[in-house]
Amino acid sequence: MSVRLVEPTIPSQRFGSAPAPTAFDLGLSENPFPPLPSVLAAVKETLAQANRYPEFLPQELPRIIATHLGVSSADVVVGAGATGVAMQVMRALGGGELVTGTPTFDGYPIMAEMAGMTVVPVPLDLSGNQDLTAMRRAVNRRTALVVLCRPHNPTGTVLDAGAVRKFVAAVPQRVPVLLDEAYVEFLAAGDRLDLHALLARHPNVLVLRTFSKAYGLAGLRIGYCVGRGALIERVRAQQLPFGVATASVAAVRAAYAAGEELRERVERINRERDVLRLSLRACGFDIPESHANFLYLPGPGVATALRRAGIKAKAYPDGSARIAVGDPAAGRAVHAALAWLRGGGFMTT
Repeated sequence: MSVRLVEPTIPSQRFGSAPAPTAFDLGLSENPFPPLPSVLAAVKETLAQANRYPEFLPQELPRIIATHLGVSSADVVVGAGATGVAMQVMRALGGGELVTGTPTFDGYPIMAEMAGMTVVPVPLDLSGNQDLTAMRRAVNRRTALVVLCRPHNPTGTVLDAGAVRKFVAAVPQRVPVLLDEAYVEFLAAGDRLDLHALLARHPNVLVLRTFSKAYGLAGLRIGYCVGRGALIERVRAQQLPFGVATASVAAVRAAYAAGEELRERVERINRERDVLRLSLRACGFDIPESHANFLYLPGPGVATALRRAGIKAKAYPDGSARIAVGDPAAGRAVHAALAWLRGGGFMTT
């Protein structure tokens, strides 16, 4: 497949007709399932104390996350979703250039501008992967941050673990590398990087994660970053006082306790994703293998067809789209909306 898009994204207006009423909102790569009952119960308990402020600077939540990961709580910084923590990282670095693949998560160019950073976009390769060779060439004395997404947003592709390690080793240690693992829980165990080994060897690496995707807690805005030494302390210095709600602490503790139920949900989402991808490929769509809770659907005409069917998607300038997956009914609606573009049949699974 060929991915040569740049942000910002825009809706396709190819047919010029008004969109149908929204039947499925698949534009934000959200988890289609509500929080688990045990997580909801834990959050509701905290509401009785909602008149009280949370911790001035968070200590309990970093400790819970650190214990789960097997790292020191001093290595963990938390914030308002992965986006909030990424903003803390950029503000801590104080300007310069940000090197990232493009297209990428919309938030990076927006936050870079807010933080006074200049984005250096590096086009993806023809397979929808971040071009590590080109990204390394883009690093220079002005580079303040390099962002790698694994899995990548919006294509869902995954960089080879060995290639990532080689890339990080080639980046000057003065340049921080933000490894965005917002969708790491959707990866097979064998595809995951060794967090401890990576941080031990590379003090310039920061690993960014979130509870918005696999854990289904997007509305609570819980994200975190893991790093070592002076770099993570610089990020911690940007911590917003009273910035982590008490409900977030309860939700994370309960979510970790319900690990097996959450794994089953992730497996269900992955199965639905693969069924939909194979059905659309049978219709002639060259869809990259995704390792996240979304699919990238190459255009032209895809975004418009979805819009006309009342399916809200993340649209790109060439008519391509990214859709969240996991809801079988939404998957059938997507297939029905797109099958006619390639003269395909209808999904039966």
